[in-house]
Amino acid sequence: MGRGRQKAKQTKVARKLKYYTPDTDYRALERELSGDSATSGDNDPYAEYAARYAADDEGLGEAET
Repeated sequence: MGRGRQKAKQTKVARKLKYYTPDTDYRALERELSGDSATSGDNDPYAEYAARYAADDEGLGEAET
């Protein structure tokens, strides 16, 4: 006994989640899938590090040969 109220609340939450349909931002999805480098390059916080370490890696490759 006492589980009925808890089960009813869980059922209500599960039903909400099952039938929940959020609004989709198709423009944001299109930008993400298109891979437009002008917009994604400005927002990439690691772009500077990637460029720096790519240059370091190129220098190591020449020293090994």
